[in-house]
Parts: sequence; structure tokens; C-alpha cells
Amino acid sequence: MNLRQVEKVAKALADETRLKLYQYIATHDQVSCRALVELRGVTPATVSHHLKILSEAGLIHCRREGQFVRNQANPEVLEEFTKSVRALASNGKKK
Repeated sequence: MNLRQVEKVAKALADETRLKLYQYIATHDQVSCRALVELRGVTPATVSHHLKILSEAGLIHCRREGQFVRNQANPEVLEEFTKSVRALASNGKKK
């Protein structure tokens, strides 16, 4: 993962609402937008905005089923992000 991608994922997870949405999606399978609206008590437009940012960072997949959108976590991106951050930290250490 390059530095730009690391920054994009970090920014996506830096917002409290997005972090909580991601946490919920990551611990459940095929989460609907409606469930996320009810969970956070925010408008559908707000949830949609946050889901777009999470999706653009690669943290979630959004799949349309008719009029519904199902959201699922992409754990590989978080794993790659973690490895990249660790690499950044270890590159800065003096031996």
C-alpha cells in the first residue's frame, strides 16, 4: 500500500461516525443502509456520505440488490493498512 492509500484509509477511519459504521459493518455480514441509519441515529444522506468515503478507501464493498444496498467489510485493506503503518514506523527507527 502506498503512502497516498495509507493516508486515505487513515482519514476514512479518523471520523468517529465512520469508525463506528465501519466497526458495525466489520462485525456483521451484509449490512443494509437502513440498519446503519438506525444504529447511528443520523439521516440516510449522512450515512450515504460516510459509506462513500469508506468505499473509496477500499474498506467496504457496497453491493446493490434491487433498491437495497448491502455493505460488507473488506478486511484485506485493513490488514494491508496495518502492515504499511508498521513499516512506516519501523523505517523511522534508528538502529
